[in-house]
Amino acid sequence: MGRFAPLLILLLFTAVPGRAQGLLDVLNSIGAPSRRPSLPPLPAQRGRGKNWVGSRSHDGALPILVMAGHADSQRIEGSGTPGAAVGLGGAAPMQPGITDELHWNLLTARRVVEVGQREGLNIRFYDPGMRTIVDATDPRTNWSVGARHAEAGGYALEIHYDAYGPDGIGPGVIPGVLYGFSRFDEALAAEFGAFPWDHRDILGGPRLGISLLEIGKLEGSLENALRDPLRREATLDAIARRVVQALRRGSADGAVGGTAFQQ
Repeated sequence: MGRFAPLLILLLFTAVPGRAQGLLDVLNSIGAPSRRPSLPPLPAQRGRGKNWVGSRSHDGALPILVMAGHADSQRIEGSGTPGAAVGLGGAAPMQPGITDELHWNLLTARRVVEVGQREGLNIRFYDPGMRTIVDATDPRTNWSVGARHAEAGGYALEIHYDAYGPDGIGPGVIPGVLYGFSRFDEALAAEFGAFPWDHRDILGGPRLGISLLEIGKLEGSLENALRDPLRREATLDAIARRVVQALRRGSADGAVGGTAFQQ
């Protein structure tokens, strides 16, 4: 844990004084063009507010690692939200043995990598392959692999969906803090919104240099679009394109392959 000793000093130089309260409307519409469910405006809720600026620059060849949140913590604390359809509506889980959040985290993370590779990003997906790893220091966990990637100079991003109801806050990026705030984080914040760098007293992933992206609360229009077989693929594509477009903007040249994302 000695490697985290410089954290507070680093944050003094990278955090922005004050807490900006302006929130962006995000994921205004997703799904197939003919069936685009609108999501309600995101309210200002507790614990939310951007108090950092991502200024650490990268060249277009920086390796990006994308992971699915909770991929290694099923059936133990921190396994992810079941989603409103299961938790409130009594629907069957999308996949036996894992939470609905992990199901969508996996599909979304893989789709982000597929779209990103087509757009010319140096991006790959990591899956630990085991759904229950009790030891957080196991070298196969998301945290371990993401921390090694970030330490080597890459950008590590973990995909999440937030809890439904009052327990969730909504979409936004929670930046990795160990090595300073990245331009990738800044670009994702412009697209999805942002949480404070010290959200929940600094989460484990950000402490290790891993950024977390909450796509949105797993409820309502977003969850319905994901669960609808007629809209699922278009919804995943729309989300992935928004993530990839932000990552492209966050690169030093801002134009790594492909064309600008159009909704």
